[in-house]
Amino acid sequence: MITGNKGEWSEIYTLFKLLGDKQLFLGNKEIEKLEGIVYPILRVLRTENNGDFEYSIKDEIILISGGEEVLKIEITEFKEKAKLLLEKIKSNKERTFSVPEIEEFMQSINCLSLKASSTAKTDITIVVHDQRTNQQPTLGFSIKSQLGSPSTLLNAGKTTNFIFKISNLKLSETEINKINSIDSRSKIMDRINSVLESKGKFHFVKTEKQIFSNNLILIDSKLPEILSQVVYEFYSSKNSSVSDLVENTNSKNPLNFDISNEHKFYEYKIKRFLTDVALGMMPSKVWTGQYDATGGYLIVKENGDILCYHIYNRNEFEDYLFNNTKLDTASSSRHDFGTVYKENVELYFKLNLQIRFTK
Repeated sequence: MITGNKGEWSEIYTLFKLLGDKQLFLGNKEIEKLEGIVYPILRVLRTENNGDFEYSIKDEIILISGGEEVLKIEITEFKEKAKLLLEKIKSNKERTFSVPEIEEFMQSINCLSLKASSTAKTDITIVVHDQRTNQQPTLGFSIKSQLGSPSTLLNAGKTTNFIFKISNLKLSETEINKINSIDSRSKIMDRINSVLESKGKFHFVKTEKQIFSNNLILIDSKLPEILSQVVYEFYSSKNSSVSDLVENTNSKNPLNFDISNEHKFYEYKIKRFLTDVALGMMPSKVWTGQYDATGGYLIVKENGDILCYHIYNRNEFEDYLFNNTKLDTASSSRHDFGTVYKENVELYFKLNLQIRFTK
């Protein structure tokens, strides 16, 4: 019996739905279809533990393995199975579950697992026909589903800590302990406010890990400072969406960019950062700027529609990331941030960056 969570079952739903629809719809920043732009799907490629398989779309779906035709399936079969699976995913309340009605069909088309092989860099690869250029690009995707819990874009860790120096303030050990003992629901914000009320000032020093800093500098030389301001804005206000935080940072203009002509310095640079994170940049590993095979996301909406965001259509991809992500608070004890500490008589405070999709 195959069991999985809603996100994992969404991968199978995506395969069935795309083969049934035979076309790929582009999405905009509001996660709605872009009118007038549709990519006919020619082939869907999927890597299983027992090999690579190709689903070629003709009058029927032709399953190909090792260059040889293995099976032909009616397109209506995929439409029916996609509809059934969507109903099962939406109605199930369990953390993990099985869908016996779907398993037999999966076995018949050599779809043996919910997730593609862990060695694959994509969840699904699609060959489309671009009617504007008359080309047939091969596009790799990671599947993000709104049918389950929102996933993270950037996972928290000590690798994503930003270190701030507290100036204009002297504190005894007793006073430090008093601030750090604040245990309210918004304890990190309240600790920051306690420092500010004592006339202390926060100044960004560096990221905790040099690799993360270098990765950011590779994307943009000012990115460590920009992100530190966005992170500080998150923990010292009630805003969490990336777009709101960047807008507030832009209005304060802490890096003193020339915004007299309304250049969107902060938005532009944060969009580049989000795109690189989405396509391969990890805080703990040296980033070369080389995107992996996953060139974009397929979003499975709650109503079952599937929308495409891909570096192939960069503007839409960046707008989607910028408008549908938020900062989130991870475990401060696990990742060692959110407390005042002293090093060589100087006071410091760490804040952590974690980014999650809003849907």
